[in-house]
Amino acid sequence: MQYIFQNPYSSLDPRMTVADIITEPLEVHKHIPREHWQDRMYELLKMVGLEDYHAERYPHEFSGGQRQRVCIARALAVDPQFIAADEPVASLDVSIRAQILNLLQELQQKLGITYLYISHDLSTVRHICHRVAVMYLGKIVEIAETDELFENPLHPYTVALLSAIPIPDPKKKTHRIILPGEVPSPVNPPSACRFHPRCPRRIDICSKIEPPLLEVRPGHWLACHNPWPSKQLAS
Repeated sequence: MQYIFQNPYSSLDPRMTVADIITEPLEVHKHIPREHWQDRMYELLKMVGLEDYHAERYPHEFSGGQRQRVCIARALAVDPQFIAADEPVASLDVSIRAQILNLLQELQQKLGITYLYISHDLSTVRHICHRVAVMYLGKIVEIAETDELFENPLHPYTVALLSAIPIPDPKKKTHRIILPGEVPSPVNPPSACRFHPRCPRRIDICSKIEPPLLEVRPGHWLACHNPWPSKQLAS
């Protein structure tokens, strides 16, 4: 299990070369012989789209996208089966985001890695994820396959999130759901359903009993007492 951090500018030690950064996990875990460390390091550089000569450079000599490639190579150094990627493209230019997302997908297909992709950017979520879990204030409120969630959301918070996605068509009218109030403090969350103070579909039970996460249809899990009707979404 490994981790890819959000900010490649602060997650790399500026005093270490790329070679040192990538070989450090090999030195710590000692899962391959020392004489193979350098070959493995060059293999990882090639795997993430960097060249051999990049090994002797320092992080400040790279662009944001190249730094994130170094972070990915470091995460791959110990042959993980699972990688948690925390907003891995949030701090990158839009033109670079697609390159990194495509790289992650290529590595997933080649190495069979499972990602936990954490993001608020729903367009990248739909691009890379097979299954999506929506969280509000520390609680998962809906889980479904990606296409199912985007085409048939049931939780009012999920519906509000999807309504905020910009559509690149100035002539197409969309209905944006504006949630009232502010996000409560996670230290002192509302009782029962944490979303009920802001929910447009709240009913009495929402403030009294926390809704359990139940499978409402095959592969689609929901925690809501009064979900959004599917027919209304379709219209």
